[in-house]
Amino acid sequence: MKSLKPRLLTAVIGIPILLIVLFVSELWHPFVGIVIGAFSAFMTGEYLHARKMLYKFHLSIPCMLFTFLLSVLVTTKYLYVLIFAFILTVFAVMIFKHEKTNYADVAYSVFGTFLISFGMSAVPIACASSVSITFCYICIFALPWMADAGGFFIGASFGKHKLCPKISPKKTVEGAIGGILFCDLTAVIIGLVFKFLVMPDANINFWALILLGVIDAPVSILGDLSFSLIKRNYGIKDYGSIFPGHGGMLDRFDSIIFTAPVLVAINQFIPFITVG
Repeated sequence: MKSLKPRLLTAVIGIPILLIVLFVSELWHPFVGIVIGAFSAFMTGEYLHARKMLYKFHLSIPCMLFTFLLSVLVTTKYLYVLIFAFILTVFAVMIFKHEKTNYADVAYSVFGTFLISFGMSAVPIACASSVSITFCYICIFALPWMADAGGFFIGASFGKHKLCPKISPKKTVEGAIGGILFCDLTAVIIGLVFKFLVMPDANINFWALILLGVIDAPVSILGDLSFSLIKRNYGIKDYGSIFPGHGGMLDRFDSIIFTAPVLVAINQFIPFITVG
């Protein structure tokens, strides 16, 4: 298991940072939107860098600024205005910089910007709509990462049938099943911890958590494969190198971009946690 060491190193670096963000967010709720916005802007920069567009500042600056502001303003009345302003800015850039900008560049940058910002902005939405920021925060980050861990360990031990060999040769069907099991087990454990230790007076919907685990794992794989396909198309190994031996921030958060909206969608119809 050659990639186990960088995974553990990433966890050692990343988990304390996320816990600090969580602690401050509990004291001042807007902080989660600011931090997620900063993460999202950084990931957008990595995405643009994959096509050597990061230094085309007439496109990269509006895209990264929009990604940051969306997470900050997504729960406010300024959301629609922000989206409209971004669209106008992009077309203004395309018109006034038409000699240096083609539609393919604009389409690539705008699509990636909306994808990253839409997925990551689900984090502040979930935290704002739940009775417990900590509960949603832990679910959003722990479930897809545990699905990845389950896929890694089960796939490495028992994997025989390739899932999508041309995009990600190491992923196996057995690993995907292991990811679902790890994800579901983690969801139930989180529910039990909150039920008996953190919020004993709250009502935890374990059926909703099981449903979340079942959906989160395959959606996590879809997110990982989607961004891997983009990397393969542009002949790059990783989006960045911020995590030693394990790629950039987008390489670590690609699954969360897809899974965070799943939590928001399920929680909207079947709340995971209620009080009273």
